[in-house]
Amino acid sequence: MSRTTIVDIAKVLNISASTVSRALRDHPDISKATKKRVLETAERLDYFPDSMAQGLKKRRSTTIGIIVPEIKHHFFSHAISGIEDITYRSGYTIMVCQSNEDYEREMINLHALVSNRVAGILVSIAQNTVDVSHFEILQKRKIPVVFFDRTNEKITQNQVVADDYVGAFEAVSYLIKKGYRKIAHLCGPENISIGRDRCNGYQDALLQHGLAVDEKYIIRGGVQQNDGSIAAQKLLQMAHRPDAIFAVNDPVAIGAYVVLKEQNIKIPQEIALVGFSNNPVSALLEPSLTTVEQPAHEIGKTAAKILLEQIESEEQDLKPVKKILKTNLIVRQSS
Repeated sequence: MSRTTIVDIAKVLNISASTVSRALRDHPDISKATKKRVLETAERLDYFPDSMAQGLKKRRSTTIGIIVPEIKHHFFSHAISGIEDITYRSGYTIMVCQSNEDYEREMINLHALVSNRVAGILVSIAQNTVDVSHFEILQKRKIPVVFFDRTNEKITQNQVVADDYVGAFEAVSYLIKKGYRKIAHLCGPENISIGRDRCNGYQDALLQHGLAVDEKYIIRGGVQQNDGSIAAQKLLQMAHRPDAIFAVNDPVAIGAYVVLKEQNIKIPQEIALVGFSNNPVSALLEPSLTTVEQPAHEIGKTAAKILLEQIESEEQDLKPVKKILKTNLIVRQSS
C-alpha cells in the first residue's frame, strides 16, 4: 500500500496541497475550520509527515542518532531519557542503536545513522572499541558528534562524562577510613575512559593514604555481571583474600556479590563491596550495595544541549567542549 501524501489529502478535500501543508503547520492564514478538516482527513488516511523530505527542504535533518552499548543498562536508559527531554523540545526526534558491547556492531550502527542523514550523533563507545578511526567519517561529513560517559584517549571531539576519577578516589578513601586495607579492584577495560579513570582513582587513593598498590588485587575484565563473578572467584582462591572490593560498575559489583553470597562470605564483615553507577537494583540487595551515583539523566541532557548548539550554530570549526559532572558516594550496608 502506497504512503499517503499531502497531495492525497488535498485531492480528498478539493483544496491545494499548499493549503494542506500550511494547515498541518498550524499557519495563521488558514481558518480553524479548514485546519480541522485537514487534521481529521490526515488521521483517517494514516498520514505521517516525511521527515527526510522535510529535512531536504530545510537542508538539514531533524533526527538525532544515538549509539549506546546496552539499552537495558539503567544508566543508558536514563541518559537517553535526558537526551530526549532536550531534543523533543527542540523539534528533533531520536534514533537509538545498540552496539551490544561490540566494536563491529558499533561501526555498522554508525554507518547506518550516517546513511540516514542524521543531524548529529551521540555516542557511548563499546567496551572493546580500541580503534576509533571509524568516527572520522563524521568529521568528513561535517556531522556533529558528542561522546558521553565512555570515551577513548584518542577522541578529541565533544565529551560529557562523570568525574570517574574523583568518584573512585572518594569510594576507596571511604573504605580506607572504615579500616579496610587489602582493597581489590575489579577493573574495566583500559581502552575506555571509565576503566582507565576509575582504576587511576583507586590507585591514587591507596597511595595517598600510605598503602601500596598490589597488582594481584587488580583484576582486569569487562563491565558486565559475568565479569564480576569471574573476578570474585579469582579473588576467593587467593591465599590472602582482600577485605574489600571496589568494582568498576554496579553490574560487575553485583556479579561479585552473587559469588560472595554463594560462598557464604559475610558482607561487609569479611569482605566489603562498593560499586559504581547506582543501579536501582543496588538498593534492593541484602545487604544493600554502597555505590557511586552518576548523574545519568543530566549527562544525557548536557550532551544533547551541546550537540544541538553545534548543529544550529552558523560558526564553522567550533572548539570541542568537555563537560565533567560530579558524582556522589552513596553509603549503604555493604561497606
